[in-house]
Amino acid sequence: MITLKSAREVEAIRRSGKITAAVLTELMQKAHAGMATRELDAIAERGIRTRGGVPTFKGYRGFPASICVSINDEVVHGIPGREVLREGDLLSIDIGTTLDDYVSDSAVTVAIGNVSADSQRLLDVTQECLMLGIAAMQRGGHVGDIGAAVQGHAERHGYGIVRELVGHGVGREMHEEPQVPNYGQRGTGAKLRPGLVLAVEPMITQGSQAVQIRKDGWTVVTADGKLAAHFEHTIVVTEQGPRILTLREFGEHPTVEAYRPDAELKAPA
Repeated sequence: MITLKSAREVEAIRRSGKITAAVLTELMQKAHAGMATRELDAIAERGIRTRGGVPTFKGYRGFPASICVSINDEVVHGIPGREVLREGDLLSIDIGTTLDDYVSDSAVTVAIGNVSADSQRLLDVTQECLMLGIAAMQRGGHVGDIGAAVQGHAERHGYGIVRELVGHGVGREMHEEPQVPNYGQRGTGAKLRPGLVLAVEPMITQGSQAVQIRKDGWTVVTADGKLAAHFEHTIVVTEQGPRILTLREFGEHPTVEAYRPDAELKAPA
């Protein structure tokens, strides 16, 4: 069942989102070559708890860490551990905070040091996919509008779109209805009404859209071993348009208004 959030509930999610955004900013700034991914997890847990929150991911369905850390061909759900970041890696960080019973969820992919032009292009396009998806969250529209915006931009650049994993509603639970695929047709799916809070999260691959799960039972990787990127925000539909509840002050794209629903961001010639 889809539940619309009251103004009080939206503000509660925003307070949670401020913690998520602040800790994710810290992780983005501190990640560097030579660092073990478990160090990032420790920073995240400390950062969330000292701000009064609880790491949503830790213990969720048995997940053993406070954040997901995925590298290069790992799409999502990577488990932090002894693996050391290297120059040229693409690092995806997914983080969730629970504060006063309300959840926020956000993710970003960053470059570790200098990366190739192809890697940087994947990062840029995936972040643009997120912003175009958010811009499509207009009152009276449909969930399919979001997926269509993401799919159109990714495919114009020749990228794959992971289909087994989707965005979702968020509120008192991390995963609520409706599901928010990163593909679809405009005018289909649940209606976008004020108070609907969604986690929109494009997962885009450099090659095939096919994925598989490693033996750890969690880490999702590209089947062809090519790179993947993942960006995510928690957003509420309002009368005036989408409002991002996990907005960071560092490393963000321009405002949603720059990505109006009819925007055409073309693939390079």
